[in-house]
Amino acid sequence: MNRQSKAWKVAVLPGDGTGPDIVKATVPVIEAVQDSVKGLSINLVYADAGYHCIKDRGTNLPPETVQVLKECDCVIKGPMTTPEEPGSPRSVAVQIRTTFSLDLYANVRPAKTLPRVPSLKPNIDMIVIRENTEGMYAGLEFAVGNDAAVGMRIITRKASRRIGEYALNLAETRKKHLTIVHKANILKISDGLFREEVLRAAQNHPNVTVDDAHVDAITQWFIKQPETYDVLVAENMFGDIISDEAAMVVGGLGVAPGANVGSNYAMFEPIHGSAPKYAGLDKVNPTATILSVKMMLDWMGRTDAGGLLQKAVESVLSEGKVLTYDLGGTAKCSEMGLEISKKVRSLS
Repeated sequence: MNRQSKAWKVAVLPGDGTGPDIVKATVPVIEAVQDSVKGLSINLVYADAGYHCIKDRGTNLPPETVQVLKECDCVIKGPMTTPEEPGSPRSVAVQIRTTFSLDLYANVRPAKTLPRVPSLKPNIDMIVIRENTEGMYAGLEFAVGNDAAVGMRIITRKASRRIGEYALNLAETRKKHLTIVHKANILKISDGLFREEVLRAAQNHPNVTVDDAHVDAITQWFIKQPETYDVLVAENMFGDIISDEAAMVVGGLGVAPGANVGSNYAMFEPIHGSAPKYAGLDKVNPTATILSVKMMLDWMGRTDAGGLLQKAVESVLSEGKVLTYDLGGTAKCSEMGLEISKKVRSLS
C-alpha cells in the first residue's frame, strides 16, 4: 500500500461533555490541511459512542459504531465520560484499544514545550510510551465477600517485549535515549519481567542508550530536570500517570495529544477528560485534539501535512492573538480552531 496516495477513511467519535465542541473546532483544521497538501484525501465518517449512549442503548459503544470502526482506517476520538459504578461498561478507549482485533498496544503521548505556553523548562521534548493492553487496566478484578476486593495485574513477556521494541524504534529516530519506568524493587516479579524484556529488546538497538527509573522517582525528576528525557516506556497504569504529569510540565492537558497505535490501525485522541461542566460552552482548548490530528497525519505517512499543522499551531500560539482561557486568552474553542485552520492555509 502506498500510504502517501491512499484515500483515508477516518471514523470520528465526538464523545461526551466538551468532546463535541472540540471535535467541531478540529474539523475545519482537517479540511484546511487536506485543501493545502497535494494528494491528501481524508473522508470523515461520524459515529456515536460515550456515556450519553448508555441510558438508551445499554452500552457506551453501540454495535453499529463498532462496525464503522472496522470499516475505517483509523479513528479520531473526542473525550468521553467513563462510568465508575461496579458492573458499568468499561471505558470506550479501553474497549477500542483491546478488542475488535484492533490491538492498539502502544499509547503514545508527547510532551513538548510550545510557544507562549507555560512550561517548567524552555526545551522539553519527551514522549511517554505506555503499554496499552494489560497491567491493572486489564480490568480483572472481583469482590471477595463484602470486605475485600482483588485486582489482577497482568504483565506478559510478549506485550513487554513488543512495547519495548516500539519505544526503541521510536528512540532510534530521536535522541537515541530510552528510559524504562518501573517499580521492580517492590513488584519484583511483574515489573522485573517488564524491565527484563525491554532490556532484552534493547540488545537489538545498540545505538540507543537505555537507563531506568522507579516510577515514584520519575515523578520528582520530571519536575527537576524534564529536559533530560527523550523516550520513556512504562506499563499501562504507570504510563497513564506519568504522561499526565509530563503534560502538566509543558502547560497542561489542553495541549497534550495522544495516539493509540497497533500494527494496522490507530486511534487519536487528546489525553484529557470530557470536562462536563464546560459542555456546550464552546470554551475549552482544542489544541490537544488538533495536535492529535498532527500525529494521525504522521502515522499516515504524510509528515509534510503533519509538519504544516505543527507549524500552524505553533504560529497561532506564538502570536498570542487568539487563545482560549487556559492560555490566558478570551477566544472560544471554535475561534481557536478557525484561527489554526486559517494559519494552515496561509502557510501552505
